Amino acid sequence: MSTVRPPVSRPTRRPFLVLGLMALAGTALAPLLVPAAAQAHAIVIDSNPKVNDTLGVGGNVLKVHFNSRIDRARSKLTVIAADKTEVPVTMSESPDDETLTGQVTLPFAGSYKLRWQVLAVDGHTTRGDIPFTVTQP
Repeated sequence: MSTVRPPVSRPTRRPFLVLGLMALAGTALAPLLVPAAAQAHAIVIDSNPKVNDTLGVGGNVLKVHFNSRIDRARSKLTVIAADKTEVPVTMSESPDDETLTGQVTLPFAGSYKLRWQVLAVDGHTTRGDIPFTVTQP
């Protein structure tokens, strides 16, 4: 007597092929789906002082220029001494929408850092430090 066996199911590759094609299409189309502004953050392209620059004791102009427009009203510059005390920075009018400008009186020689924090027009806050040294004239 012969017995009837149920059909054996074989795994098919079709679902994996479809998923692979969808992933490939998504990867290729992703740049088209993300707005360009969402990919940009404010990045420092120039500053005064520059990293590891030397300034003199007394009054100095601070400038940080970014690669994109920033919201100056919600951005700031701070100078921090080696002992972690903050030196007051008076913000001043900037020449364009990509630059923060301020004035500071550095009372003592030593190590400092210019801390910047900006709100870019893409809605992201970016911050960083620029180390520098102050010497007696």
